[in-house]
Amino acid sequence: MSTARTAIDFDRSGKQIGFVDIPHSPHEDAWGATRIPLAVVKNGDGPTVILQAGNHGDEYEGPITLGELIRELDPGLVNGRIIFLPAVNVPAVLAGRRTSPVDGLNLNRTFPGDTNGTITQQISAYVTNVIMPLGDAYIDLHSGGSSLNILPSAIIEPAPDPGHRKRNIAAALAFDAPLTVVIDNLGEPRTSTATSVRAGLTTVGTEMAGAGTVSLEALGICRRGVRNVLAHLGVLPPTDKPPQAKPENILRIPGHDGYVLATTNGVFEPFHALGTLVRAGQEAGRIHNLGDPSREPETLRYAADGIVYGNRQPGRVECGNCCVTVAARYDGDLR
Repeated sequence: MSTARTAIDFDRSGKQIGFVDIPHSPHEDAWGATRIPLAVVKNGDGPTVILQAGNHGDEYEGPITLGELIRELDPGLVNGRIIFLPAVNVPAVLAGRRTSPVDGLNLNRTFPGDTNGTITQQISAYVTNVIMPLGDAYIDLHSGGSSLNILPSAIIEPAPDPGHRKRNIAAALAFDAPLTVVIDNLGEPRTSTATSVRAGLTTVGTEMAGAGTVSLEALGICRRGVRNVLAHLGVLPPTDKPPQAKPENILRIPGHDGYVLATTNGVFEPFHALGTLVRAGQEAGRIHNLGDPSREPETLRYAADGIVYGNRQPGRVECGNCCVTVAARYDGDLR
């Protein structure tokens, strides 16, 4: 049983802004709590949409977008309920880190969580057990963070049921990002979006640039995209601009071959800018050993055709780090 508590009433109409308190007793605080920001806007009888950001603490466009929407949104415009988790992994958000400084865990690899586990595991358990059952749709806003710079895109989480898959695709296209990409994280079941799909929710993810900074372009895309999906789901009034994203332009990361991994420690020199068309076998870049100028750089090659979708940030790499990500044309079922 979860010990997390909130004063917010999920069934009350209007706008409520507060916290979920998870008891936390480190050396510095005997009876304290980790406070997860939470807001609910409810009006009318439409669907419930869960908006989440700050899953990783070094991804900033999502938390900025949701914070603005919480402050600005008029409940009278809402038909249904919006549940906001704008900084769900708050210890990591406050530290600007991908993983939590409290327990070292990556929240997006702990779902469905553990009510008796560490703080990160308790957060994912609360989202899984308390928040997701309230929802009809779930939008998880990500960016590339401090280790990747990714072309701004809406993400389709695969669903085995054809009807569910169709809902996910339609919602991702409604976001209307410059790219729409299918990403299954190599079948990883411990992500928030994979858990949302298992719960039956219409599910959308994003990747909004990254490189450890705030992209003005990506922030604009994120602001518009969230409102676009809320309109698509009937929670906000329709927008006056039809989406430009088309099913025939959907991309995907083609499994293991879509990731170019470092084969040694050093500094990675990429050979291609984001968006460049590349082919399998082509040189992707090279890793320099700056401490030994007699050593030739080690060359990395692409294993798939496609476009350069993400590039490593910063230059320093260790063996196994992702240096480049490739996205290719999606050839799966769009029905």
